Amino acid sequence: MSPSSCLCGLPAPYADCCGRLHRGERAAATAEQLMRSRFSAFGVGDEAYLLRTWHPSSRPAQVGLDRKLRWVRLEVLETTGGSTFHTEGTVRFRAHYVERGRPGEMEEHSRFVRLDGRWVYAGVV
Repeated sequence: MSPSSCLCGLPAPYADCCGRLHRGERAAATAEQLMRSRFSAFGVGDEAYLLRTWHPSSRPAQVGLDRKLRWVRLEVLETTGGSTFHTEGTVRFRAHYVERGRPGEMEEHSRFVRLDGRWVYAGVV
């Protein structure tokens, strides 16, 4: 990850972008911002943040991050709802990774809801 841009794909440095959310200095304002910050958390290995931002009804006891997998790029393909005015939203994305030197990608359509005023990951649509 370059210091000039965050792993989530936005043009801000990690410390000023997802790093602020990971450190708990602020909460995600939108479902897309939460999804981007969760992708970045997978990239930097921040399991605590991933668990904190997972809906309690589906949150696993642990994430089990794969150290052989390196998340390298995120594409947001579509969003519905999820703004500062909504209580639910979805984000469809494509995440690119490298595993044992081989590139790969996965696509997901994720659902997010507000819980106690904060966005949380609620699972796959």
